Amino acid sequence: MSETIDLRGVGCPLNFVKAKLALEPLTAGEELTVLLDDGEPVRNVPRSLADEGNAVLALGKAAEGHFELRVRKGGAS
Repeated sequence: MSETIDLRGVGCPLNFVKAKLALEPLTAGEELTVLLDDGEPVRNVPRSLADEGNAVLALGKAAEGHFELRVRKGGAS
């Protein structure tokens, strides 16, 4: 199962908080795709989610100019 959350236009640290909240209902091993703006969000959100015990699977720039971050929830659900 994979969920997507659009955090384009959401500043730091609120984008990390929203991504973390979106991961909460998922069980360990499920994936979340996070749409992010370039700059601070791309630098901070993946690192912060990894620091929380999640696995950053991919981070790439989409054709539309934003970034797509794929994260697998870690730990016990």
